[in-house]
Amino acid sequence: MSSRRQFLHRVVAASAGLAVADPLRAAFDPLLRIPHRTTLGTGSTEEVRRLRAEYFLDDAILYVNHASIGTVPRAVHEAHAAALRLCETNPWLYMWGGEWEAPREEVREGLARLLGAPAEAIAITHNTTEGFNQLAAGLDLGPGDEVVFTELNHAGASVCWEHWSERAGFTVRRIPFPVEAAPDMAPEDVAAVHLDAVRPETRVLVFPHVDNRIGVRHPLRLIADGAHARGVEVVAVDGAQSAGMIPCDLDASGVDAFAGSPHKWIQAPKGLGLFYLREELRERLRPTWVTWGQAQWDGTVRRFEDYGTRNLAAVVALGDALDVQDALGGDAKLQRYRSMHARLLDAVGATAGLSWRSPRRWDAGASLVAIGFDAHSAPAVGSELLREYGVVLRSFGARPDALRISPNVATTDDELDVLIELLAAAAG
Repeated sequence: MSSRRQFLHRVVAASAGLAVADPLRAAFDPLLRIPHRTTLGTGSTEEVRRLRAEYFLDDAILYVNHASIGTVPRAVHEAHAAALRLCETNPWLYMWGGEWEAPREEVREGLARLLGAPAEAIAITHNTTEGFNQLAAGLDLGPGDEVVFTELNHAGASVCWEHWSERAGFTVRRIPFPVEAAPDMAPEDVAAVHLDAVRPETRVLVFPHVDNRIGVRHPLRLIADGAHARGVEVVAVDGAQSAGMIPCDLDASGVDAFAGSPHKWIQAPKGLGLFYLREELRERLRPTWVTWGQAQWDGTVRRFEDYGTRNLAAVVALGDALDVQDALGGDAKLQRYRSMHARLLDAVGATAGLSWRSPRRWDAGASLVAIGFDAHSAPAVGSELLREYGVVLRSFGARPDALRISPNVATTDDELDVLIELLAAAAG
């Protein structure tokens, strides 16, 4: 068998012009760990311009919609493409032969470092919504139990509760958030909105770390401690708009569950998610999907992610995205996001006809801000900006009526200044 296999490999390799190597092994480092060529450094204008060149974004558009869908650096794209090519050289080996088990665990460890959590608490899923569906379907909720969240909770972390409440009999209560007061809110004010809503029957409290409309940052420890003290059993956080942008430190946060989408601020390939579960909840939660062989993962977080064929090349390339985030530097990246928040805040304050609709304080805000117009409908302005100038952003027509601006770490000051000029012209 060995000689026949070697003969076949020599014939195939020769016909394809390939170097002959062991067909059941492959070197990962040259293919899958492609170095990121530019770091953020001090965040100077020139450094950010060089970083911007590491992305494929079309120069004909001004892209400030990373809160909806992010973009990957060239190094991550190249690594993903290399992994896809490698997979097709022997699909069985790379999908089912265990060849990518070790790289997948390295990715899990990288996510754990980024999130401030143990690796055994992190499942690699497909998106934020998947994690919340696992919770809504897998918790033992029933009549007399209540799930609470505010109107700022994203649909991906809301609809699942409403769906499963019809079958299980628990109650879902959506409460208002003082959107108009957001610019002047402090972390304690944000926490109070949620804690004041807790009732004796509230078993699950859900909220975004950073909401996707106006960028309110929710203080994890304040809310988690207060909720648990009031009898809440599960504090679940939507981290789609925070993981990769601001520190999470989940193990110290006191939250029980946290789900995110690395395609936004971690700048990973699309179709990936992360799902953090505190130990007690890992043991208690029933997996939503089950398949043959899944029993081997009982007692581990893996039982919430292994349920069939998936794009393992993207999972491996998530490791490259995490490498890029490490290369950028946590402190430098955070300072860049903070400086963009301040730049936009100052510009709106100095421009007649524009209104700042997000928290002014950085510790209550994020690199995701809402800007309104005193005399115009934001969706109408947003449509014109896209049509006439190629500005890609998100418009909301109510609560608040505003344009959501979400630049990422490589958005240049030049781009922000052009955006500010366009907003000022639209406000006039």
